[in-house]
Amino acid sequence: MIVKVSSSSLRNGRWYEYLVRFVLGGAATVFTGLIGSRFGPSIGGLFLALPAIFCASATLIEKHEIRRKRKAGTSGQTRGRQAAALDAAGAAIGSIGMLVFALIFWLLVERYATTAFVLALSAWGGMSVLMWWIWRHFRVSTHASRASKPANANSPACNCRMCPR
Repeated sequence: MIVKVSSSSLRNGRWYEYLVRFVLGGAATVFTGLIGSRFGPSIGGLFLALPAIFCASATLIEKHEIRRKRKAGTSGQTRGRQAAALDAAGAAIGSIGMLVFALIFWLLVERYATTAFVLALSAWGGMSVLMWWIWRHFRVSTHASRASKPANANSPACNCRMCPR
């Protein structure tokens, strides 16, 4: 699998969906600022890792997939949930990488500010890629084991995109 960037999903959105993302992202940023002002930058910094627009994006991804599948003549409910779940998995993987970034930066910043940033950024990228690889490997091996044992003779073992039908 090759990871690539695609802007095609931007055309699928409606103006008010982007407005919702902007407002929720701004509200989360203000909330984080208020926490930082009240409890200090150490506590406020913990909330910076909050995926500010995750809830909005997960529901919008689900709606877009349902809308796309309905145009193709199917309900799209399952595909919408799968797309939102995939986005949630990516957010979780990125959060683990962000945790590693924060830990390394916190440990090194007082003595070596520039080095701390470079090392923390490298660790974040490396950990995110490693976690993605582990998740991908586990997901593929789980589906392969399901494919070898069908539930009964008349049904496929797994009803996902990865397993043969």
